[in-house]
Amino acid sequence: MSKVSLPLKIASALVIIGLLALGYSYFIEPRRLVGNEQTIEIAGWDSALDGFKIVAIGDIHGGSHAVDEEKLREVVTLANAQQPDLVVLLGDYVAHGGGSMPDNVRRIKMPVETIAANLAGLKARYGVIAVMGNHDDWYDGDEVSNSLRNDSYTVLADEITTIDHNGKPIRILGSKDQLHIESWRPYSDRLKEVIARDGGSGPIIVLEHSPDVLPIITGDLLISPDLKLILAAHTHGGQVWLPLIGAPIVPSSYGQKYSYGHVQENGVDMFVTSGVGTSILPFRFMMPPEIAVLTLRSRN
Repeated sequence: MSKVSLPLKIASALVIIGLLALGYSYFIEPRRLVGNEQTIEIAGWDSALDGFKIVAIGDIHGGSHAVDEEKLREVVTLANAQQPDLVVLLGDYVAHGGGSMPDNVRRIKMPVETIAANLAGLKARYGVIAVMGNHDDWYDGDEVSNSLRNDSYTVLADEITTIDHNGKPIRILGSKDQLHIESWRPYSDRLKEVIARDGGSGPIIVLEHSPDVLPIITGDLLISPDLKLILAAHTHGGQVWLPLIGAPIVPSSYGQKYSYGHVQENGVDMFVTSGVGTSILPFRFMMPPEIAVLTLRSRN
């Protein structure tokens, strides 16, 4: 009997490892849900506001792979267990049913009312604030917004609401999704107008579905010196993360730069959550579904 050559053994081992990884990324990881606890230290943050806790939830994509009604209720249970000061929902509640855009915009994998019914019950000291994502707007942003309002959640679209936290104001600016921005300055100017109309004081936290807004509303186009934090989603962290390579595919104009986690740029902090559901491909690998549990503190 001839011996199996070393190259063939290596090739066979690689095939087996690849199949195991593929099976894990389809059958196991998308069904997980983790609480990603992070402390975000922010320059210029009022130390009197230290300990403010936000649960950030993005890219639910109801009806996508492994995101059934039970999974949505699990999201609610895990979020409530954190006893947050605030819950923020960062868009893309619906999942489209296949086909090319824009033909499939009316086909979604789970009815909006079903998604909202199973997301009902989120609790936080200062309530739940939501913004829309690109998939929601492609489908029907008004229908999705109204379904969340029926759950008594606040939906913001280029609007500010102010939280009085222990006698100190925190302004939450919910932005309309800007996935495709043709001109940066008009968007920055529009948010400046929102802030001017509000006329309030205190640090500003921007909720925006896409993290690509960071360089658009900071730096030379800074919307306000009070802008301290941006919370975003959209990228899913790439859904697949590989050692040495990172995330091969990220739906961002900036590649992996804003794909996931805590980013600091132009004196502003941003956190991008990997979200709950999947889009396009039904796989997750080393980028499990999460809710982000963010505790804000001042940075000296």
